[in-house]
Amino acid sequence: MAKAAFESIDFESHSGSHHRLGVVNHIFFLSLAQTSLDQVAQIAKVVAADSKLQGGLGTSAKRSRQRIRAMDFSPSSNDMKKKSITATMITKQSMLLCCKLYISESRNTEAMETVERAGGLDPETVIIKKFEDRDYNRVRYTLVSYVAHDTTGNAVYSPLQQTVIAMVEAAYESINLELHSGAHPRLGVVDHICFHPLSRASLDEAAWLAKLVATDIGNRLQVPVYLYEAAHPTGKALDTIRRELGYFRPNSMGQWVGWALPEILPHIPDVGPTQVSRDRGIAVIGASPWYVTYNVPLMSTDLSAARKIARLVSERGGGLPTVQSLGLVHGEQSTEVSCILLEPDRVGADRVQSQVEILAAQEGLDVEKGYFTDFSPEMIVETYRKLVSGGEGKHGLMKLSI
Repeated sequence: MAKAAFESIDFESHSGSHHRLGVVNHIFFLSLAQTSLDQVAQIAKVVAADSKLQGGLGTSAKRSRQRIRAMDFSPSSNDMKKKSITATMITKQSMLLCCKLYISESRNTEAMETVERAGGLDPETVIIKKFEDRDYNRVRYTLVSYVAHDTTGNAVYSPLQQTVIAMVEAAYESINLELHSGAHPRLGVVDHICFHPLSRASLDEAAWLAKLVATDIGNRLQVPVYLYEAAHPTGKALDTIRRELGYFRPNSMGQWVGWALPEILPHIPDVGPTQVSRDRGIAVIGASPWYVTYNVPLMSTDLSAARKIARLVSERGGGLPTVQSLGLVHGEQSTEVSCILLEPDRVGADRVQSQVEILAAQEGLDVEKGYFTDFSPEMIVETYRKLVSGGEGKHGLMKLSI
């Protein structure tokens, strides 16, 4: 509507008895229902930054004095002072952020469909891949969208924020942690959210978005949130937080069943309440450089052997640097060494595979070829660009089930 107004109305030819500063004189956004002022402010900034509107002003002298004004509702401006926002929207295929959203469910089809519907509401965010594991009873969604900046270079908006929050809310509404069980550790219904920079985006921008999402989940949804790495004030590591909270300790024969920790948390969360809702649990949210998840199946049900191999493969156990690993039950006939490669360019999957095979042979165990659980960053960017340029949006979801 604003673009149409700019194209059809000449401000120099206008006269009237009411104050005005431009053809589009004033745009005002109000929060309704459960929408917060912060969310409304993000929308206002995006409209103010829209390059289509700025480009529509043209270069003629008649239009050179036109400006759009938006209200700033940011927390640092609670008095809602008027502020002129002149920003340039970065192209949707330029600066990209990726979110890996881990949810503790993969067996409840109805719940997962609810989460995925929420994830498909905004076509500017694309679910690139879904990885689900029924033995672990866990699913991970890989989402991508752009980040927009103001003229000073500060990040002001990413569609990822609202899409992730919508999926998180859907998960909380449809999944009860007290009824959940699985062979993978977890601390909450929404167990882990990690943001990564892609393309020309920076780690600082990923951390900015992580903290926005953490604030929404902690303060509005009242779920305790722990921040890690670039989103944490001192860069606290993810595995350190997990160890402090007892993440790695199963509470039922190699399985994690229901909520297993005290309702009053032993460590104060970075955001949100200190008391846990047992049906939701807690969330860990952070931002980091890209890491790789690579799992190696062992043809054995000997969980103690799997844990021993995992320990010796990991840097913590004196094994490969920058590798973290767990030995887990995986189905009725096998176990698995589940690995995180923090610096895959330094220590890749081939070295992990080889080391697991050597250690498994010492235990008399057979090993299958390992598998990645996600695409490479390059493939994710390429897939996103193809889907966006082709107008496919949310329909880009690619599924891998175990």
